[in-house]
Amino acid sequence: MPVLARTLNCLALLSLFPAAVLVFAADRELVVTRQIDSPVLTVRSNGAEGNKYGFEGGRVVKLDGVYHLFTSEMIGDPHWVRMKLAHWISRDGMHWQRVGTLRASSGDFTGADPRAALWSPIPIFDPGRNRWNLFYVAYRAAPDTPRQWLTNHEGQIWRAVSQKPGIAGIGGPYRDVGVVLRRGKNSDPWEGLQGTDSFFPYLVGDKWYALYGSARTESLPISLWQVGLARASQLAGPWTRCSQLNPLKVEPSFIENPIVSRLADGSFVAVYDDHRPNSIGYSFSKDGIHWSTGLQLTVQSGGGVWASEVRTPLGLIDEGNGSFSLFYSGNEKISGAQADTNGITMTPGAVGLVEVRLEEDRSATQLGAR
Repeated sequence: MPVLARTLNCLALLSLFPAAVLVFAADRELVVTRQIDSPVLTVRSNGAEGNKYGFEGGRVVKLDGVYHLFTSEMIGDPHWVRMKLAHWISRDGMHWQRVGTLRASSGDFTGADPRAALWSPIPIFDPGRNRWNLFYVAYRAAPDTPRQWLTNHEGQIWRAVSQKPGIAGIGGPYRDVGVVLRRGKNSDPWEGLQGTDSFFPYLVGDKWYALYGSARTESLPISLWQVGLARASQLAGPWTRCSQLNPLKVEPSFIENPIVSRLADGSFVAVYDDHRPNSIGYSFSKDGIHWSTGLQLTVQSGGGVWASEVRTPLGLIDEGNGSFSLFYSGNEKISGAQADTNGITMTPGAVGLVEVRLEEDRSATQLGAR
């Protein structure tokens, strides 16, 4: 499809929906009903041998009573560069078994290799092709400078396809078929040196949309992590940025790694890293295109604060009767650990769990009744 025609598809969104709904106040909220007071997967778990820095990001899906975790393993030095993308399974969400390695990065720290660091494996089922697709981020990596954060830069979104058809093909093996999104001449002005740092596609009717992210890592301190919207007629692409809507007005300066779920009423919710203590962020959308101002969910409190930094939610799992499991990654709290020059404590990443419910926001209802 010509570039002009694909751009007009995104422009048409603005004519279909008035400006008043581009950002709206949510009338619902997520509420924690059960907090698991210790991580469910750590570097001390069976199967995690040799994983020096633990787990970060990815996605959990549940199929036939089995949880499937696709996650980034930070296996060694350089930190955040020597990586594996792994597949784990669990029947109860508490005890996990490592199935295998999906991909391994080169660990190159010269800036030369575009696949030096691999991150954020996201499995997405394509009902039209009856195949699981695996999207992940590949970065160049180099030592940081006083002016730039180069540990992960110029991120590109790779797509791989399971060689086994059907829902049972979630474990792969996966064959790489190419890059679907990268920074370049079609990028939006808010996208920075980090390149494309996340990508989560989802169906709206018969069209695919995706939330994708970037950060302005070309200057320190880093001022902006944001998320935009892209659109495609099929999961394989080509993908077009909806630049007139981007960046989305969910968070003013920091939003990373959103994971989208479809709710029973047909609306959408995205959970994401909001860089706030002990919490994750979330946003609602009635149409999958226009997203509410972000809300905050505290996932660790009281005696159950095991993380020095709560990081990335791994998705909402619908458990029925209005209840959801929410898995997330966070850095374990270790006495005496110090933050690096970027404010990051390099203690091992682990996976946590809370149970939540979706409830009516009483304050919003009361406000609307006045």
